[in-house]
Amino acid sequence: MFRFIFRLAAMVALSVSVIMAVLDTTRTVAASALVLTPLNASWLAVSPDTRAAFETFVRAKASPLVWDGAIAWVLNQPGFAVFAVMAFLLYAIGYRRQRRTNQFATN
Repeated sequence: MFRFIFRLAAMVALSVSVIMAVLDTTRTVAASALVLTPLNASWLAVSPDTRAAFETFVRAKASPLVWDGAIAWVLNQPGFAVFAVMAFLLYAIGYRRQRRTNQFATN
C-alpha cells in the first residue's frame, strides 16, 4: 500500500518535472538563450500564499537556519531538476525488489 503511494507520488512529481522542463524549453527557444526558472519563482507565480505559509512554518517549527541554509538553496534550483530528483527519490523508496529465487534455468 505504501509502495503504491510512493510510486504514485513519484509519477506526479515526474509529471510536474516534465511540464516545468517544457515551459523552460519554450522560454529558451523564445528568448534564444538558456532560461532555467528557479522553483521559488515558479512557486511564487502559482501560489504566493502557500509559499509564504511554508516559509513561516519552517522558520517557526524547524529553525531559520534550515530555511536559509537548505531550503532556500533548493528553491533557487531549476524547478524541473528539483522535481526530477524528488521523483527519483520517491520511486526509489517505493521500488519493490525482485527476489532472486529461480533465476537460473535447471537442466
